[in-house]
Amino acid sequence: MFAKTVTESFANVIHGLSSAHLTEAVIVRSKRMILDTLGVGLLGTTTEVFQKALQYSKIYSADISSTVWGQSDVRLPPLYASFVNGVAVHSMDFDDTWHPATHPSGAVLPSLIALSESYLGNQRPSGLDLLLAFNIGIEVQGRLMRFSKEARDIPKRFHPPTVVGPMGSAAASSKFLRLNQSQCREALAIAASYSGAPMANVATQTKPLHIGNAGRHGLEASCLAYLGLEASKQIFDLETGFGAFYNDYDPQSLPSLDSFTWLLEDQDVAFKRFPAHLGMHWVADAASAVRRHIVGSNGLLPVDSVKRIELKIPDAKYVNKPFPTSEHEARHSFQFNACTALLDGTVSVQSFTESNIYRPNLRELLSKIQVVHPSDNKPNFEKLYCEVNITMQNGDTFSERCDTFYGHWRKPLSKEDLVNKFRSNASTVLSKDGVEGILETVDRLEDVADCSVLSSFLKLKNDALEERKKTILQ
Repeated sequence: MFAKTVTESFANVIHGLSSAHLTEAVIVRSKRMILDTLGVGLLGTTTEVFQKALQYSKIYSADISSTVWGQSDVRLPPLYASFVNGVAVHSMDFDDTWHPATHPSGAVLPSLIALSESYLGNQRPSGLDLLLAFNIGIEVQGRLMRFSKEARDIPKRFHPPTVVGPMGSAAASSKFLRLNQSQCREALAIAASYSGAPMANVATQTKPLHIGNAGRHGLEASCLAYLGLEASKQIFDLETGFGAFYNDYDPQSLPSLDSFTWLLEDQDVAFKRFPAHLGMHWVADAASAVRRHIVGSNGLLPVDSVKRIELKIPDAKYVNKPFPTSEHEARHSFQFNACTALLDGTVSVQSFTESNIYRPNLRELLSKIQVVHPSDNKPNFEKLYCEVNITMQNGDTFSERCDTFYGHWRKPLSKEDLVNKFRSNASTVLSKDGVEGILETVDRLEDVADCSVLSSFLKLKNDALEERKKTILQ
């Protein structure tokens, strides 16, 4: 069908794309994204914010229900399963990141897994169906982010997953639910009315709700479109539509199905080695390299001998937190991650515990930091760099700069390291059978007849850790 508007071109592509359009590169990259998202989501079920979201969501019940990841005794209506599992994915800021800046997978995968075991009746979706819908959800987010030049920089007003995430979830859910072209268009427009959350809630417990809500609202928009709810027919064409989120909105129609290419084919995503804002990975790698100059591989940093620490970082206010007081602030602090890497030689999941945040040696290092914002250091995940310069009390100086950290799309994690990350994360919650079952299923996902098998593995919990999780809210 000829697309007369940008909005119609999106609906046409969502409805018309088939598994035949998936390329080998896109399948490989998206399976890596799915595996990583499941792993960080499972680890995220151990967090306080997940437990609060789950406690709230238990007030809802329905005849149709879906799995809550890592829980063998709790099921929720699909909308709320999508919500709490999405919260888990982003609860530690450990999920993947794309450019222009957004977290693409967490807004899409929880909705599709919830749908796979609920709304589709006897027509069980295959692994290939899941891959197609997932990639459509990722693609829509990437295309929308490219309608604005300002979106290429680290955001200042709206948290991007709350802007494009509901769109991605609506697109993926619409494909999974087999909506017609008009319904796909309506779903996108409905989802736009759920979009947008302010950056002020970043570095708080509320930030993970952004991903949970993006997935839930996109799924809800698709269900309402299926029932015939109407919305703007030009949501992507108007400045008063999706353009309301950007000062320089310039929408473009998607290419026709005959000439369609995936953004994921051209640009991979970044996978994090530790749970913090993506910018922290540059400064941690630079600081770790400086530390090796001072003490080698295994020595202790002589904190008293450090006179001054200079950080050359991009000017992004919400990740410039000199003395963080919570795990969520610490995950968004250039200063904290630089000092942690200087002290320990690395940053890990354990770095963000309260006892580590308030270590006297770390607080002393924080007091010695000076921040510089060079004019050429852009707050942009494609262009930024971090430089760490240390001056010792005796006058010695040490310096290192990181232009591309390990895990960035220019320097992707190896398959072995990605699998090791998944195993480490998932095994904190799941039994060995659950961990290995997910690994095997995702590895051969395009050949899986019924993708809802993933849910059966996601609830094989590690009982030895249940008591620890129950104490989180006490």
